Amino acid sequence: MVAIATVPVPTLLLVDDEPSILSALRRLFRPHGYRILTADSGAAGLEVLEHEAVDLIISDMRMPEMDGAKFLELARARWPDVMRLLLTGYADIGSTVAAINRGEIYRYVAKPWVDADILLIVKKALEQAGLERENRQLTAQIRRQNQELLELNASLEDKVAQRTAELGQINAFLNLANEELKRNFMVSIKMFGNLIEMREGAVGGHSRRVADLARQLAARLGLDTKTQQDIFLAGLLHDIGKIGLPDVLLARPVSRMSADEQVRYRKHAVAGEAALMPLSELQNAARFVRSHHERFDGTGYPDGLIGEEIPFGARVLAVVNDYDALQIGTLAEKRSSADEARQSLVPGRNRRYDPRVLDAFLELLVGATAESVRERVVTAPELEAGMVLSRDLVGHDGTLLLAADYVLDSRLVGQIQQFALREGALMRLHIRADKRF
Repeated sequence: MVAIATVPVPTLLLVDDEPSILSALRRLFRPHGYRILTADSGAAGLEVLEHEAVDLIISDMRMPEMDGAKFLELARARWPDVMRLLLTGYADIGSTVAAINRGEIYRYVAKPWVDADILLIVKKALEQAGLERENRQLTAQIRRQNQELLELNASLEDKVAQRTAELGQINAFLNLANEELKRNFMVSIKMFGNLIEMREGAVGGHSRRVADLARQLAARLGLDTKTQQDIFLAGLLHDIGKIGLPDVLLARPVSRMSADEQVRYRKHAVAGEAALMPLSELQNAARFVRSHHERFDGTGYPDGLIGEEIPFGARVLAVVNDYDALQIGTLAEKRSSADEARQSLVPGRNRRYDPRVLDAFLELLVGATAESVRERVVTAPELEAGMVLSRDLVGHDGTLLLAADYVLDSRLVGQIQQFALREGALMRLHIRADKRF
């Protein structure tokens, strides 16, 4: 069963010292559904207001002890929401105006009144009172809601600030974790490089030198940072496919290999790509490793690619790899000096090598030769913190110990000096003469 909301019955307070007036007003309003309260004086009217909820007061002007103007003024001060009407005669018009001003009276009704007029005035007064009451309720509700919104906004701002701080902290942790992953990744790559160096034995350091020179060449060619890094990684790992080859084959220059040995040897580029492809970070490097023995004229291996078909990173590696291989004796039986190796590259322009890459590399070597003059050789006891290596530091077994451009600190200086003392070795290190940190 649906409950029906009931409309509250308006309550009228009639105040007059004449019983006949009160009776007449009571008879007039009661049939219209009003709740009627009466008082025979202003003091009695105030007493009624103390105990009853009243919507509208009709008070006579002329009353003993307290006239209607004073009564309504006191009622307004304590119960301002109650509508107020004043009954007055024409002789009281002056005091009526004063009463309207002091008591903020809604209307005055002249005696003798017309029933229809006073009924309409009361109806309009109650409607206005209802509108004002609703307005006050809406205003109070809006004020409460505004306050709640302010509190909610403040709470949201606090939560947003707190969440932002949390996200900032998480982001900082992720950045640290990402940097740590990058460091661990590079450590792993260098570890693989060291494994290759251990297999290469006496020619150790080749992969690191190729990687460093290839990255310098990539920078000189204006390649983006990501490609430079991929080329560097490919340089470190370009011989990883040789790990499965026998020692006797690794120790023999390519020019002295038999046809069968060359067939087996040439598989190392494909094996190297296969070893690196499972790592998404190394897929570009893996492509360069596969193709670094391709020739610009299409006679290389393993795929016989020609010209622009060869990945650019592989074309960079091809030049740098041959340059170092000529000097360590893995490409030809006779080892070449740096200058001889450089001269040996020139005939391969447009045949073995991309001419643009070769020209940039030859320019790089000229600059590197000029810069190499600005270095000096020191022994382990002469090392000082802040010195910068101008060349790779390689162990007696060919293992890369420290890369070129490494800045030595006091801890590392002490370790190198202790190592030299313990091994009884006369270590000579190439130090940049023009740079200290």
